[in-house]
Amino acid sequence: MRPGPGTWGSLATVLLWWLLASHLPPVARIPVIVLLIAGVVAIGIPAATLEERGCGKKDPSHVVIDEVAGQLLTLVACPIVWQALLAGFILFRAFDIVKPPPVRSLERLPEGTGIVVDDLGAGVYGLIVLQLLLHFGVVR
Repeated sequence: MRPGPGTWGSLATVLLWWLLASHLPPVARIPVIVLLIAGVVAIGIPAATLEERGCGKKDPSHVVIDEVAGQLLTLVACPIVWQALLAGFILFRAFDIVKPPPVRSLERLPEGTGIVVDDLGAGVYGLIVLQLLLHFGVVR
């Protein structure tokens, strides 16, 4: 979707995770999201590689599986309440856009690896900041 396919991909990920996690017992949420991340990365790297080669563009914007992986990583251990999910969405998108060091350098990895891994880096930043905000009660 345009504009901002990455934002739409992240938003869809948050909504789908909210729907799925709402039906899981709390104890199952972390293992399930970790398995989802692993599956998305395992599928995403080769798929992004093939699409990059096929369309001839470096990190094509219509590939959003990388946003799915990074957004899910930000949401690990996130409470399933709208405030925390919204904060996780905003944090991931901000870190994905800004790409603080060393995230930007991860884009230089070859093909699908670079496409997906830089978003995982942004997801790590989002995860850390979201957990700090939750810990200190800024977000509930």
